[in-house]
Amino acid sequence: MPPDTLFERITDYANRPDPYPFYAELRESGVVRQDNGSYLVGTYHEIAALLHDPRISSDLRNRKEPDPDAALARSDELPPSFIGVDDPEHDRLRRLAMRPFGPPHSPGRIDALHGDITRIAEELIHSFHDKDRIDLVDDFAYPLPVTVICRLLGVPQEDVPRVRAWTNAIIAGFDPTPGEDPEQRRRSAQEARMAMAHYLGGLAEERRGHPTGDMLSALANDEGPEGRLTHRELMATGVLLLIAGHETTVNLITNGMLTLLRHPDILEQLRAAPELLPRAVEELLRYEPPVHFLPQRSPLTDIDVAGITVPKGAPLILVLASGNRDPLRFRDPDRFDPMREDNQHFGFGSGIHNCFGAPLARIEAQIALDALLRHLVDPRLVEDPPPYRRSPVLRGPRHLLIERAAGA
Repeated sequence: MPPDTLFERITDYANRPDPYPFYAELRESGVVRQDNGSYLVGTYHEIAALLHDPRISSDLRNRKEPDPDAALARSDELPPSFIGVDDPEHDRLRRLAMRPFGPPHSPGRIDALHGDITRIAEELIHSFHDKDRIDLVDDFAYPLPVTVICRLLGVPQEDVPRVRAWTNAIIAGFDPTPGEDPEQRRRSAQEARMAMAHYLGGLAEERRGHPTGDMLSALANDEGPEGRLTHRELMATGVLLLIAGHETTVNLITNGMLTLLRHPDILEQLRAAPELLPRAVEELLRYEPPVHFLPQRSPLTDIDVAGITVPKGAPLILVLASGNRDPLRFRDPDRFDPMREDNQHFGFGSGIHNCFGAPLARIEAQIALDALLRHLVDPRLVEDPPPYRRSPVLRGPRHLLIERAAGA
């Protein structure tokens, strides 16, 4: 039986290669209420307003109907991470996490990574130097950001396979696609989250009183004006930073290269003028964003959205990728234009929950695409569309096979 509701069609795996026609349908309808009581919003200006509206909660505990994910989270020993709570708790946790990551307390940490990221990218490309066919995901787009975030946090390289297994299980828990038992998927995700949390908490405890210069060490030892994270808060924050620190960047790099391969004229333009890459990355964040929607929102009171009353506690799903293609905000939005002006996209969200790691992701994507454009001679897609990952939220190819000129 074909999917009935718009959200079911959006999340149907068969539509993963091109969900954009469904986003256009969503924008035409304004706000769409689904049979399960959730509301979809896909227009740019409404999404922007909601992302900055203090009446919108990111805490699943504020849902009117019991949320299975929130109930499962309460059954373990971890508190929600800062993306799952509201101010003032969100502000406190985020500022504590930011102290060892960026300005004003650690202003040089991200810039200092530039050389390391470049070396990692060059080493990965050198490793497939003699291959005529590569899988961009497994050979490059995954190992680059996971290596960077593991070094940043202080996770040993030999433990990266465990990190990947835990991450895959946790991401699968976000998949709303019907079919598999959702309860089992949620439980597997929660078990993986707890295993990763205890692992990261253990690393942090080993470094308490013995700082080693990495972020886990700083989170365990830093004593700011508000004290420091509790052990449970540190575990939850570590899980968030590790997963968010590489998963979305994998998609950004892979979606970016896929887009450039589909636009060979622009690929050649960027190869000849790499100084244009920062603007190209911003357009990629609009055109093919790594995160397609935010499912974890609900109003704290009845609110009006585009003439529709969304009741207190109702699930509110903000379809960021739809807003990024809204013709009322972007001229010719379905065209990939690296020279686009005034490109205030939702690639990193907006408002108080805007992406914590956006500066790092931007640098990684620019370095990655620059390295690929310099070293891949005459690259060609083997399969288009490629096979996609299951998740409709974190949307990107699971594999991206590329052939290149022999010996290049």
